[in-house]
Amino acid sequence: MSSGPVEDSGRSSPSPSPFLIVLVTCPVDKAADLARTLVDESLCACVNILSNILSVYRWQGDVVSEEESLLVMKTMDNIYDRLETRIKQLHPYEVPEIISLNIKNGSSTYLDWIAGTLQTREQDLQKQKIL
Repeated sequence: MSSGPVEDSGRSSPSPSPFLIVLVTCPVDKAADLARTLVDESLCACVNILSNILSVYRWQGDVVSEEESLLVMKTMDNIYDRLETRIKQLHPYEVPEIISLNIKNGSSTYLDWIAGTLQTREQDLQKQKIL
């Protein structure tokens, strides 16, 4: 063991990505409307809907299984709080599944598209408030 100074490798810790994947399950018949609303309100750039997944979970002491849809949302961390609030307003479940995952790496052109889509819409909304 050395008690000397620790040598710096010259690498810094990468800063967290501003891009997120948000996973939400919901009833199959509510998925498309929820996705469209969140994209229309510029809370997500894109939502993929994986239909008819089987979810098994414990609810109020019972093990329950039901078909649901899984929504895979692409958004940014500066929008997340508004997105979560809106999902809770629209979602029919008492305790909706809302899980956020950081996107560590991705196609730069796709990530630029996410940022551009969300920022352009945000700027349009700000202009409408001014007028």
